[in-house]
Amino acid sequence: MNTESIPRHSVVVVGGGQAGLSVSYFLREQGTDHAIFEKHRAMHTWRTQRWDNFCLVTPNWQCALPGHPYAGDDPHGFMKKDQITDYLDGFRAKLAPPIHEGVAVQSIRQEGDLFRVRSSQGECLAEQVVVASGGYHQPIVPRLAERLPASITQIHSADYKNAAQLPPGKVLVVGSGQSGAQIAEDLHLAGREVVLAIGEAPRCARFYRGRDVVDWLADMGYYRMSVDQHPLREGVRDNTNHYVTGRDGGRDIDLRRFALEGMELYGQLDALEGDTLRFRPTLAASLDSADRTYNGINAAIDKYIAEQGIEAGEPSIYEPLWAPAAEREALPLADSGIGSVVWCIGFAPDFRWLDAPVFNGQGHPVHERGVTQVPGLYFIGLPWLHTWGSGRFSGVAADAAHVADRIARRREALHPELIAAREAEASPA
Repeated sequence: MNTESIPRHSVVVVGGGQAGLSVSYFLREQGTDHAIFEKHRAMHTWRTQRWDNFCLVTPNWQCALPGHPYAGDDPHGFMKKDQITDYLDGFRAKLAPPIHEGVAVQSIRQEGDLFRVRSSQGECLAEQVVVASGGYHQPIVPRLAERLPASITQIHSADYKNAAQLPPGKVLVVGSGQSGAQIAEDLHLAGREVVLAIGEAPRCARFYRGRDVVDWLADMGYYRMSVDQHPLREGVRDNTNHYVTGRDGGRDIDLRRFALEGMELYGQLDALEGDTLRFRPTLAASLDSADRTYNGINAAIDKYIAEQGIEAGEPSIYEPLWAPAAEREALPLADSGIGSVVWCIGFAPDFRWLDAPVFNGQGHPVHERGVTQVPGLYFIGLPWLHTWGSGRFSGVAADAAHVADRIARRREALHPELIAAREAEASPA
């Protein structure tokens, strides 16, 4: 097949978020030509899939994109939505990446030593491809949602903006991970009646013994731990994030306190039978498990403080403020007063456009620090790609540098003349 007339790039990067632009930063340092294809606008997810009161749950000092560390006056604060987009816009402006916005990649397949990339802009060829589109593509909504009464408004967490967006009545929030817990809090603070179906998400303290827990864990080396060093190994990628918030300067999210203040808590949503929602009897166990994780993290900090001889505030153990008198397993909708549901049960990956033998049975790519078994194909920006920070502002730079280094090695293998040119340039005249 004649490919001479098709545009060619050394590297194509799919996705114009912080991960894709971080790779671009290092490719530009190398002098490697590349193109970034973004089907929306750069940093699209941060602009559209965040609610109005959204803020970081990690302190600002952890914002460390390559060549663009946080430079504000509140390193231990938590940037709000508009401040985050300003930070990201500053990164893009500083980088001036070769990004093509509004260009959707429709398919990629390998053809010999090249990849054929089909997009809404046409076709091109690439020697190497970096998939930086993340792993959160398809909002998960259970099939039972199809059978809920038409009178109940349903949205996914990706579309939630604020309490006023929802009609009058109670709001059923399904899921208690970071988004679910924070959206439940947002609605609760706005004076809405909330029914929360909680899952197995763990929680942690915001501050402990005088410091942010993130600061302690950073000193303890947790964020440097690689996936192959973690006790769960690759299983850690399936873990639900701990719920906590940076709102109003940062605080714990305590679902038991919410219950004392009127929030209705249930276990995991299980089924819809006629007009009745059915829940698993898991509420007490889920609350207890979250508290064990909370106290376990604090105990690890206590041990570190003692071993290092650090002067710090007094240790403490969280004692439950409230416990369910009994498990409530049924909720008849007709009598519930529920007018809306917010689904906060995550996203599923969708890489159907990528024709490559690199996916497991759950549709997740198999890789080693972003490097797949297909030469020249890489992933970046996924949770625990290498460390806890891989999918966050704190760790993506190290992953991007690693992927860019592997790209450079393969590029030299494909083009030995590059090595000769570099050696000639380095030789004394």
